Order: sequence, then structure tokens, then C-alpha cells
Amino acid sequence: MRRTARGIAVVASAVLALAAAACGKDTPEAPKNNPADLKAELTWWDTSDPANEGPAFKELIAKFNTTYPNIKINYQSVPFGEAQNKFKTAAAAKSGAPDILRAEVAWVPEFASLGYLYNLDGSELLADESDFFPTPMGSNKFDGKTFGVPQVTDSLALLYNKKMFADAGITEAPKTWADVKTAAAAIKAKSGKDGLFINPGGYFLLPFIYGEGGDLVDTAGKKIVVNSAANVAGIKVAQDLVKSGAAVKPPAADGYGTMMTLFKEQKVAMIINGPWEVNNVRSATTFGGIENLGIAPVPAGSVKAGAPVGGHNYVLYSGMAQDKAAAAVKFVKFMSSAESQAFLADKLGVLPTRKSAYDIASVKSNPIISAFGPVIATASARPWIPEGGQFFGPLDAMATETLVQGKDAKTSLDAVAQKYLNEVVKNYTLS
Repeated sequence: MRRTARGIAVVASAVLALAAAACGKDTPEAPKNNPADLKAELTWWDTSDPANEGPAFKELIAKFNTTYPNIKINYQSVPFGEAQNKFKTAAAAKSGAPDILRAEVAWVPEFASLGYLYNLDGSELLADESDFFPTPMGSNKFDGKTFGVPQVTDSLALLYNKKMFADAGITEAPKTWADVKTAAAAIKAKSGKDGLFINPGGYFLLPFIYGEGGDLVDTAGKKIVVNSAANVAGIKVAQDLVKSGAAVKPPAADGYGTMMTLFKEQKVAMIINGPWEVNNVRSATTFGGIENLGIAPVPAGSVKAGAPVGGHNYVLYSGMAQDKAAAAVKFVKFMSSAESQAFLADKLGVLPTRKSAYDIASVKSNPIISAFGPVIATASARPWIPEGGQFFGPLDAMATETLVQGKDAKTSLDAVAQKYLNEVVKNYTLS
């Protein structure tokens, strides 16, 4: 039986307690005002990169424990590619799910629809909801309720090597995919090195789809549009970049890792990636320093320049023991604060989701954050529906087929559309 997401209410002391009417349990006594009196042991699944981002999150946990010394955080790094299904399996079995999860934005509506998340409306986590930017906050909404708070927002950008551009006589970042082709030819002629690497993953092909005015589904009309003429045209643009030699032909395995290695070793001048890799590039001794990193909006197709809105949210598991709730909220409140977001922006180059974080001096003066401003401004919202997190498995297969194997774009996208109809959005129709 599907479990209803249980609500959270604020008790008189402003410390969160589960609403007795929603969960059928007595409201626990509010802990005393002394933070040291709040005791709990919480498990947190962190889905960030354990090498590049994990250490910064561990530093924040240590900072949190200076105020709340008796709240123990069992930090567990869970591979991003495994976390979605792993959480669903554990939640369905009512065994092994974490108390707190760093969830990709598309997962939240799905988990909420299954009853696996706490409804946070009325809690102190949303007391200053207006401080969050509406777009990342919107990914936490389902059926008129709120099930998480934004941890980080992001999008894809064109990351490029300034020195390789300068050596090839390129004075500005390419604004269209045709400009990318021209720049790649100049780089090859000057240095013999490659111009672009496109990771063969569905998410990384969305700029090509959006660039031609396409999308995956039409939520208003409940139609599957992933195999539209616009999308076929977009995938053909990406294929042409590979076939022409402007982009490296990606390998069948570990395309992402190969992309980052080649970029950090200055063997390829341009990649499509996000702010989460800034720290990785900064720490690469072979790249030439963070000042060598150029950041620009993704190049435009025939219609526009557009990249997907991404990011992650903090959510609370609805099966958490009731006596842990107050401690879990205090932890998430600390981790999602403007100060913590500014700390992560400074350490990792990731983008805060709070407006007030951008007023903090370290964020104001951060050139990486400033460079990503125009990127976010051109980002395209994704459909925040429960099935949204399931779109990318079929898209990943399509990306491999079209970029690595060279299969026909229309045929491959037709297969994705059929997969969506059969397994993902069964109540939709094919366009």
C-alpha cells in the first residue's frame, strides 16, 4: 500500500515536530533551547562527487557539530548513478533508507508521489522560502505541497581553455554550433589538438534539443515529443560535430571520465559541463590554473541557446523515526543556509539557490559564480513531474547510439518515444 507523505509542523519552541494528525503519532516533546540538548544519530546520503565535492560537505558537517555536538551525522557517499533506485528500493522495503538525501531535482516529485518524503509545509525550513530562487524551489513542489529545499542549482555551459583559444587566434567564446566548428578547425590547425568533446549522455544532448526549440514531453497536452522534427535536427547537429572532426568521437565506455581527462590535460579545448566540475579543473596541475578556464552559455542552435536546469535538493525520508525529525531539520537548515551555500560556492564554484547568498562578499567577488550568471539566465526548465527522473535512461541509450555508434537520429529517438509510452508516461500519447 502506498504510504501517504507525512506532514511536519512547528511546535511552540520553533523546533520541528511531526504533526500528530498527519502521521497518527503523538507529537513529541520539544527539546530544550540549548542546542547541546538535541541528540540524534542521522544518516545522510551525499550523492556529490566524493573526491571533488565530498570534502567540502564534510567540513560543513564539522561546522554544524560545533553548535550541535550531540547530533551525529553518519555521512555516506552514494554514487549518483545508483542513488535514485537505491533510495526507492530501501524506502519501499522500509529498511535501509537514509534519514536525509541529497536528491537530484527530478527525483523529488517522483519520491513525493510514492509517499517517501516528508511534507515540509509549516516547518521552519520554509519560514524564509521567498529567499530561495523560484526555479530551483519549484522542483520541490508536488501536488501543491513542498517536499524539499534547494541545495544547489546549475546548468550546462561551454567550458573552454583560454590559452588554447588565444593560441588559435580565437578572441571570444563561440555563440553558435557553427562557431564551434570554426573554432575547432582553427585549434586543430594551430596545435593539432581537438576542439570539442561531447559526453554521450542524454542530459548533455539537451542543449542541442533545446537549441532547435525541442523538448522531451508536452506536459500540458500530455504528449510525447522527444522524437519531434526539432529534436531530430538537434541530434543531427551533435552528430555532425563528431562526423566532421570538430568534436572527438566519444568512447563506448566512460565518456564522461575521458572528457574530463582530455580537458584537464589540455588535449581538447571545449566541453559542455557544469559548475560542479570547477573544483576538479582547479585542482588539475596540468590545466594551467583556474584563470585558464573560460565559461560561456552553451552555443545556440537555429532557434536559441538553452541548457537544462539542474541541481540538487535536501529531502527527508518519511519513514524516519519520529524522534529524529527535529535534529534532521536543524541539520538541513544549517546545510541550506546562505552562509553554507556561500562556503560551497567559494570551495567548489557551485551556484547558491538563496538570493541572500549572493550578497555575501565571497560570492560577490567570485569570478566563477559571476561567469555562470548568464548561463543560468538562458537555462530551460525541465518538466517537474514524477516521471521526470526516468527520462534519462532511454536518452542515455539514444546518446550512445547516435554519437558513438552513428545510428540514425530519427530511428533512435522513435525508440525513446516508444519507451516513454510503454514504461514512463503511459497516460501520454505520441505526437
